Amino acid sequence: MIYLLISICCSVTVAVLLKLARRYHISIPQAVTWNYLFAIGLSYFFFKPAAGQLTGNAFNLTYIALGILLPLIFWFLAASVRNIGIVRTDIAQRLSLFIPILAAYFIFGEAFSTLRLGGLLVGFLAIFLTLYKKSGSTATGNWLYPLAVFFGFGIIDTLFKQVARSSTIPYSSSLVLIFALSFLISLLYIAARSIFGKQKLQLINFVCGCILGFFNFFNILFYLKAHQAMPGNPSTVFAAMNMGVIILASLVGVLIFKEKLNKLNYWGLGLALSAIVLITLSQKYAV
Repeated sequence: MIYLLISICCSVTVAVLLKLARRYHISIPQAVTWNYLFAIGLSYFFFKPAAGQLTGNAFNLTYIALGILLPLIFWFLAASVRNIGIVRTDIAQRLSLFIPILAAYFIFGEAFSTLRLGGLLVGFLAIFLTLYKKSGSTATGNWLYPLAVFFGFGIIDTLFKQVARSSTIPYSSSLVLIFALSFLISLLYIAARSIFGKQKLQLINFVCGCILGFFNFFNILFYLKAHQAMPGNPSTVFAAMNMGVIILASLVGVLIFKEKLNKLNYWGLGLALSAIVLITLSQKYAV
């Protein structure tokens, strides 16, 4: 369980760092770029992939899509945290699990149980209630960010499942390849912005990017370790991770950053937790 606790704390810390970035004038595109460079180094240190596994013939459209989507959705994640707060953003991210579940049914041919269908319906209602604000208090554009987080992370998770199904190279080596692609794409973007004078490269963004990469990587590492430590209970790991992040992010957002939630938002929070429980139970019971 200690692995899960560390992973939950690292996940929420990433959101906190993104929340603080604007306050300290940190460039998100630059920080995200160096985050991937740092993640590549940590991946080599912990996973030790063989050089032969990282050859060009392993690349396909799935890797390229992930290489583009990861930094892009990271930017949307930062914008969502900045505009609507940690609580709603983390709920949108965690409820994105519905997209790979739908993909499992429509693409991979899995059967749907009553529990899973119930979880999906409750989850979509939870999204609406969580993002709801009184009329006139929220700009239309603010809805774009959490929705981009929801769909983006859902598509990324589906693509990662596709990568995991591949027998070409180990999953840990795939991570290095995907991080490398994300880094190159992000680097090209910030280089273009620097060349055309829109933004200068700054050391502080590199330092913050390394810190971001540290927590982002260890969130993944300890989540994988939790699954290894409890191989017979994947649904327990899944539920504890998602609910833990939602609860901790809610406490941090409300108590530390004083984010305001209305009654419907709290109902949405409760329904989000219920949806995760239903989907987790559906993995064990075909009801």
